[in-house]
Amino acid sequence: MKISKIKKLLDAKVICCEHLLETEVNSACGSDMMSDVLAFVKDNAVLLTGLVNPQVIRTAEMMDIKCIVFVRGKEPTENVIELAQSMEIAILTTDERMYVACGKLYMNGLEGGSVITS
Repeated sequence: MKISKIKKLLDAKVICCEHLLETEVNSACGSDMMSDVLAFVKDNAVLLTGLVNPQVIRTAEMMDIKCIVFVRGKEPTENVIELAQSMEIAILTTDERMYVACGKLYMNGLEGGSVITS
């Protein structure tokens, strides 16, 4: 699914890296706990989270996450935006709650991916 479709489905606003909207993502992960994100199999993914801090960007970069969607209307600070720009990670924000946002993406064909179990 292209990031542009995620933007449309979630009625999201692009915060940075608009040039990445045509990037394909293969799976999604929804979590406010970065330890759970680290257990997620990396595969050109999108992360949905309500946690707004630089650690989210650093975790996304480690896990090959191409886009972060901040849910519940959360807005990142300028230093978070600058870090995402430097790492070429698109940031979107939506007023949707995480459960609804994840459900909309899943219903439109975006898979959940796998979890590392060992």
